[in-house]
Amino acid sequence: MELYHQDHSFGQDQKRPGEVKTLIVIAITAVMMVVEIASGMWFKSMALLADGLHMASHAAALSVSAFAYIYARRHAHDSRFSFGTGKINALGGYTGAILLALFALLMVWESAERLIHPQSIAFNEAIVVATLGLLVNLGCVFILGDNHDHGHTEGDSCDHDHEHDHNLRAAYFHVLADALTSVLAILALLAGKYLNLVWLDPCIGVLGAILIARWSMGLIRTTGQVLLDRQAPQEIQDEIRRNIEAQSTDAVVDLHVWSIGPKLYAAEIVIVSNDPQPVHFYKERLPSAVGLAHVLIEVHAE
Repeated sequence: MELYHQDHSFGQDQKRPGEVKTLIVIAITAVMMVVEIASGMWFKSMALLADGLHMASHAAALSVSAFAYIYARRHAHDSRFSFGTGKINALGGYTGAILLALFALLMVWESAERLIHPQSIAFNEAIVVATLGLLVNLGCVFILGDNHDHGHTEGDSCDHDHEHDHNLRAAYFHVLADALTSVLAILALLAGKYLNLVWLDPCIGVLGAILIARWSMGLIRTTGQVLLDRQAPQEIQDEIRRNIEAQSTDAVVDLHVWSIGPKLYAAEIVIVSNDPQPVHFYKERLPSAVGLAHVLIEVHAE
């Protein structure tokens, strides 16, 4: 077995695009958060207040994402992290997803309170503020610019989602949730004003909470798999095996590939061969496009 000594920062010391985007969105969200919470309390709109509370929760969650970026970058060369600080990205995303779920519960609680004790709503003013909130949220969604396909099924999400910036993904879901609650708030307020369906205001708050909870569960699942060192997608494993076993004399008898950061993997490979070659011979066969940042190869003669 041959050991390769190398820098374990794996590029985590570089500022990621998501860091700057997240800081910009935090500033915008904080301002709109104050406006919506104050307006919701003044105009007696649960939908508008829920939207403002969402923004407050998401400002806090986005701050977690920003902290994760900065911490990972500043400690990238810390030898106490065996494979660098890449998993702090997933940890930030996981924490953000937990906060998203908790604030969905808060929305349900507040909406139930308003169903039991309805209050009069200043519809015109509330609609104006909710519309302004929606425009701000859409701007934040554009800034974060998510590239991922959110329509993965449960079976294939684990094969794709972990390749992405989970921290940015969590931030994106937070502002997307804000945009959703703004839309629902506007619909509820319009229904209350023109159709006298005042009860729809808290009911739509519950609906929004259910959708947001669903997003958070998906993100918890995918980030949790990274934190628990789940094996890389099967196609990556198969590609490594094909490249190593290009000659019939070589066989991969044990293979572990796991994520150590966005689009970064570590691998441990045990090879049995009738004609053993030096370790660098097999490393040169490894596919370059899959993001193998740290590889340990063990070779045995059959």
